[in-house]
Amino acid sequence: MNVSLSDHFTYKKISKLVISPILMMIFTSLYSIVDGFFISNFAGEDAFAGVNLIFPMIMIIGGIGFMFGTGGSALTSKYLGEQNKEKANKTFSMIVIFTLLVGLVVSFLVFLLIKPIANAMGKITNGTTQGMVDEAIIYGRILTLGQVAFMLQSLFHSFFVVDEKPKLGFFYTVLAGVANMLFDALFIAVFKWGVYGAAFATIIGYLVGGIGPLIHFLKNKNGNINLVKTKLEFKPIYQSCVNGSSEFVSNISSSIVGIVFNIQLLRYFSQQGVSACGIIMYLNFVFISIFIGYSIGMAPVVGYNYGAQNKDELKNVLRKSLFLIGIASLCMLALSEIFARPLSALFASGDEELIEVTTKGMRIYSISFLFCGFSIYLSSFFTALNNGLISAIISFLRTLVFQILFVLTLPLIIGKDGIWWSMMIAELAAFILSFIFLSAKQKKYGY
Repeated sequence: MNVSLSDHFTYKKISKLVISPILMMIFTSLYSIVDGFFISNFAGEDAFAGVNLIFPMIMIIGGIGFMFGTGGSALTSKYLGEQNKEKANKTFSMIVIFTLLVGLVVSFLVFLLIKPIANAMGKITNGTTQGMVDEAIIYGRILTLGQVAFMLQSLFHSFFVVDEKPKLGFFYTVLAGVANMLFDALFIAVFKWGVYGAAFATIIGYLVGGIGPLIHFLKNKNGNINLVKTKLEFKPIYQSCVNGSSEFVSNISSSIVGIVFNIQLLRYFSQQGVSACGIIMYLNFVFISIFIGYSIGMAPVVGYNYGAQNKDELKNVLRKSLFLIGIASLCMLALSEIFARPLSALFASGDEELIEVTTKGMRIYSISFLFCGFSIYLSSFFTALNNGLISAIISFLRTLVFQILFVLTLPLIIGKDGIWWSMMIAELAAFILSFIFLSAKQKKYGY
């Protein structure tokens, strides 16, 4: 069954459209998980904690590509809904070129700043060892060398759906993920290169996932969109930035929250807490990637129907999406509660105390899965409606304000377990906020 952006979407068609973006995001999340597995089991606790300490900083760069991908795909699909393919192609091409230019500049700056940032974090946090900081610097510096390719991979996730070829996007992501896993095993387990091997294996995966799609869109003359010769213009790039600002805000906020979490964990749990949080984040990456993948898959549909002023289909897609997210949320909570201990043991490398800390933290933290999917989807929904402001407000409050507020205050009220409970309370607050905005804008958009 072929699926077009102009179709009426049944549950079957929705499933067919979103399965590839969901799997794309899961495989993308496997980069850090596979690195974490091999590092924790073959490189030692300093290396594992160091990677988790610096990883939030690295993800900020990838967030730029994700911002342009979500914001640009919303704008491009809107133009396709208005039957203006030429404008869609030019906008798409500008976004790709601008992402490349920004990526080169930002990657260079981050490469220079990794060492002072890591050293500063080591000084302001209790429980950080110099070995942990050194490993963080090594991993971070090497990984910045491949971040332009990672930005392109993040960018193209959304545009494969606009092109109505989500399976091809999934193929490139699987290829990238497999390359990362194979080279992780070779570099870390066989060659014993530690964080050096983890970083280089990840870069190889980035190159496969970023360059392959670039070649596809250069040759995609008969598709919905393809790369064409164009000059950079301020307006479409600015609109894409505004539309996708929520995703960038979310990415930066998550990185800042990750740093604050690490500070609190070192204060209340010492280095063991950072390792436990790293393990919990791996589960979080996978489950969150399912919600993000679903949102990526459905955003072009929302954008297309918004451009075509098909309000009945907007209403249909929204209601079905909220139902599916509700079911998925319940399943994720059940799975994480059941498999908390075996998953903790997988990464804890026989450390029984670390397994116990991680298992308890995971079972509390996983309650947040009941709420986070709705906020992620509704933020993306407003992005697709080209309302970047509301989308950014939801993401900013959800991923920065609420999480930092509660991770700093709850441990003072209920003790160190408040660190794990803080995520659930923050997601609940964002859930309520998202539905307030959804209700407030119902009349304007007609969903």
